[in-house]
Amino acid sequence: MNSYWIKKSFNPEKQTFRILLPSLLVLTVSSLPAAEEPLDFTVKPEVVHQDLDGKTCWFHPRAAAIPGAGKDGMPSVIMTVQKHLKVSDYYSGMYVMRTDDLGKTWTGPTEQPELAWRHQPGGIVVAVADVTPGWHAPSGKLLAIGAQVRYSPKGHQLADIERAHQTAYATYDPKTNQWTPWQQLPLPPDDLFNYARNACSQWRVEDDGTLLLPFYVGTSQRVPKSITVARFAFDGKEFQYLEHGDVLKLDVARGLCEPSLVKFQGRYYLTIRNDVKGYVTVGDDGLHYEPIRPWKFDDGKELGSYNTQQHWVATGEGLFLVYTRRGANNDDIMRHRAPLFIAQVAPQKLQVLRRTEKIAVPNRGASLGNFGACRIDANQWWITVGEFYINTSPHPKGADGSLFISRVLFK
Repeated sequence: MNSYWIKKSFNPEKQTFRILLPSLLVLTVSSLPAAEEPLDFTVKPEVVHQDLDGKTCWFHPRAAAIPGAGKDGMPSVIMTVQKHLKVSDYYSGMYVMRTDDLGKTWTGPTEQPELAWRHQPGGIVVAVADVTPGWHAPSGKLLAIGAQVRYSPKGHQLADIERAHQTAYATYDPKTNQWTPWQQLPLPPDDLFNYARNACSQWRVEDDGTLLLPFYVGTSQRVPKSITVARFAFDGKEFQYLEHGDVLKLDVARGLCEPSLVKFQGRYYLTIRNDVKGYVTVGDDGLHYEPIRPWKFDDGKELGSYNTQQHWVATGEGLFLVYTRRGANNDDIMRHRAPLFIAQVAPQKLQVLRRTEKIAVPNRGASLGNFGACRIDANQWWITVGEFYINTSPHPKGADGSLFISRVLFK
């Protein structure tokens, strides 16, 4: 057997091993791949709208950029948002905010008649909530995708008809400045999709124009939910279901829900909500994934995020997670849903690099659990969230019903 030896040097950010082989070839092997080296980034939260009238609570703000549609070639950013109506998971029709100068000025919130409630007999209304918009470049349309919900006259979610809980979409044409009414997303007749929501989820447009939409699904409203990713074609007007991938299961509490998808350096990553803890997995084709594992810091301790969503931020060089967690002097906040944190992820180990953690939106005494994250341009992402606060005076910690964008800026 040929002999060799290893020389090791250390610095705080990177360990390097020099391996000297008998052929005198020198290989340098890094224990931290480039994607795991801490990146330089800043986070700048700012308020874009605020109401403190004791009646209004703006919720679920999520944004999408339309390239080149703003001033001087800047992107135009459309943000969808709804009113929380004081009953759990009870939301108004859709409103829209818009900025054409990267957030210096905004219009709205403006109610969109095409995206309003649909009224049915008996005081029942059909709404679409938990919406995430996104740009579909091949068709030149902005898509809004969310959960189709039936509400009783008192605002309670109903499962009174077959497939009451499905997914709906609407399209926005920037050339005509018009939205289409909500349409139900076509899904196979399998029992697996009797309950099928793409809700509060980051989804992806592939290079060929197809869409990968992550769902939480179940045979009924009562059973623990599972996760799957489905591929669709979109022709500018209608969706066509093509296929779906693995069904990921966890029979703990309500199961798995609100998955978010991102592609980073050729692989597909899912972050998943569960009542007890958040989970993560990775795959190579967008449809098939490794067994899920709980989110942990790189020191081996659990992340502490539970019963709320997490979302991705990704650049060419780094992958990041936005999340809430325990252990941040926040035991007074429901489900520890404030502050919002962002930290870099080690993609090979699927762990959060604790030393990179920063506060994206501060804890001002109000929950921040329903939020979004979207790419604005190559160097900037926005985290969008509304304070769950309905009052006529500010909270002692500062909450005042603000809508935030938090700019994540990369050098």
